[in-house]
Amino acid sequence: MPRLVGINHVALEVGDLEEALEFWSSLFEITQVWREPGMAFLDMGDQFIALAEGRTGGPDQSRHFGLVVDDKEAVREALEAAGAEVLPGRFLNFRDPWGNLIQVVDYRDIQFTKTDSVLRGMGLGELSKRPDALDELRNKGLL
Repeated sequence: MPRLVGINHVALEVGDLEEALEFWSSLFEITQVWREPGMAFLDMGDQFIALAEGRTGGPDQSRHFGLVVDDKEAVREALEAAGAEVLPGRFLNFRDPWGNLIQVVDYRDIQFTKTDSVLRGMGLGELSKRPDALDELRNKGLL
C-alpha cells in the first residue's frame, strides 16, 4: 500500500483574488506569489497555499485546515488589526472574508517538522521545538 507522506498544498476558494491577496498579505509576510488565470499560489518554503477565485458557498462549519506559523500570538494581533473573525475557544481559529475556516498552530508546539535546510532557506533557522513537541516526536520514533 502507498503511504501518505505530507501535504503539498491546500486550495481555498475565495470570492475575489485581489482581495484575498491583500487579506493574506495583511496577516503574513508573503515572499513569493505565482499566478495563473483565476488562481494565486502563496509560497511557504516547500509547500504553498492556492487561492482559487469563484467561491459562492456559505461559511465552512467544521471543514478547516491547520496553518503552521512561527509566532501564533503575532498572527492573533494581525488578525485583530485586519478585522478578521477570530473564533472563541482555546485554539486560534479564524475565518477569512469568504468563510474559509483556518486554525493556526505554532511550529514550536507541534510534531510537524521542516528539515533544517528548508528552515534555513525560509529564514527560520533558529526556530526550534518546545519540550512537549520533542516528546511527541520521540514517542513516535521520529526523533
